[in-house]
Amino acid sequence: MNTPTEFDRQLERLSQVVMYAWWLVCSVLWLTVGSFSLWVLRFEIERALEYFTWTQIRYGLAYNPLPAAGLGLCVGLTIALLVSHSRHILLGLSAGERQHLEKLLLKIRQQGSSHPFWRWVNLEGDR
Repeated sequence: MNTPTEFDRQLERLSQVVMYAWWLVCSVLWLTVGSFSLWVLRFEIERALEYFTWTQIRYGLAYNPLPAAGLGLCVGLTIALLVSHSRHILLGLSAGERQHLEKLLLKIRQQGSSHPFWRWVNLEGDR
């Protein structure tokens, strides 16, 4: 039976840290850009709750392009993260993602404790 090496465990941990970092970015984006966009679109949302039509939604977003773009950015990133996270759970890392994470892990190991991800990736403590 193959036991995972220290490098493999650190690679898995780095993958988790990167995913958590993306979710943190998404959360901050929703708290800033998403809440601002929803606040600007509050009258359009209120109108849509009273009487929903696709035309009303279309014109509400067309006449508020900046909040619509902000909301689209938040929704788009959330959907992309959900799909990516689901794919990682079901299929694991792709070869390209694994290669990218290996390069990042080698950079973290080379830089040592001064790298921001060091304390999350280094499972055995500081050397």
